[in-house]
Amino acid sequence: MRMIRHCGEMVAELKGSVLALGNFDGVHLGHQAVIRAAMEAGATAGLPHAVMTFEPHPRALFNPDQPPFRLTPFRVKARLIEALGVDVCFMPHFDKSFASQTAEDFVADLLVGCLGVRRVVVGYDYVFGKGRQGTGAFLQRMGDVLGFSVTVVPPATAGGGEVYSSTRVREYLVAGRPDEAAKLLGHYWEIEGRVEHGDARGRTIGFPTANIHLGEYQRPATGVYAVRAGIDAGGATRWMDGVANFGRRPTFDKTDELLEVHLLDVDEDLYGRHLRVALIDHIRPERRFDGIDALKAQIVEDATRARAILAARHFRADPGPMVPLADPVATV
Repeated sequence: MRMIRHCGEMVAELKGSVLALGNFDGVHLGHQAVIRAAMEAGATAGLPHAVMTFEPHPRALFNPDQPPFRLTPFRVKARLIEALGVDVCFMPHFDKSFASQTAEDFVADLLVGCLGVRRVVVGYDYVFGKGRQGTGAFLQRMGDVLGFSVTVVPPATAGGGEVYSSTRVREYLVAGRPDEAAKLLGHYWEIEGRVEHGDARGRTIGFPTANIHLGEYQRPATGVYAVRAGIDAGGATRWMDGVANFGRRPTFDKTDELLEVHLLDVDEDLYGRHLRVALIDHIRPERRFDGIDALKAQIVEDATRARAILAARHFRADPGPMVPLADPVATV
């Protein structure tokens, strides 16, 4: 996939595309429906297809003091979009100047002037431009004048009629229900980051951990999770079973949030490596223990529980760009 950040990087053969337009945080199944509609329309018309999204997320610009909320930071979102088979991703820098554009200018200058779009595909609820005045209906009116067509993709729903939504994914993660979030995403939700040195306390008690700070990621429920973890290699990531704790480690009177990942049956030096961690199931909330022995006993129990959960999921053994939904998902 070709990544373009500025109009000056556009080349003639990339213009005249069918463009999927949206924020796409999470790249959930509703987002995927929009992107695939653009891909199919491009294939039918013999045109290149592309995705346009924004970085940083507009919400970070308009509400900079809010808690972290991202489901997919820049590199993760780009990887998920590429995994769908997208040819080109146009990801302009979203700043105050960009945000001040009117909907009319956004369409005329960027979509038509820069990208030369032939068709634009958006979700039913997508809005854009200063004051959020641009809608699907507005795009259709502009397209009639400027010579491009528009497809507005209706709401896509999961089983039971639940609409795919980034907000709903966040709610499930905060509630400690990563399995429900995964059903909306179409894959398990991942946290990735560089493994940092910690107190090395895990190694001294027989359970070495890879430590990752979450940065701009949405905070899931604190506690212990069954996870799949892999050294980031894009489509060739090798996934391994693990158990992880996310929280503040109250037994040791810590206050900073940290994801601590213990790989099951793997002893590998991960310091400085880029680790991807997919949350599979929430085992229990975080709590304080009365001493190291009580903590060690609980970790043994957590690891046993994680093994059982992961064994029941029947994950594919082959490396891949993400951890897909396991089939069947068994109750352990």
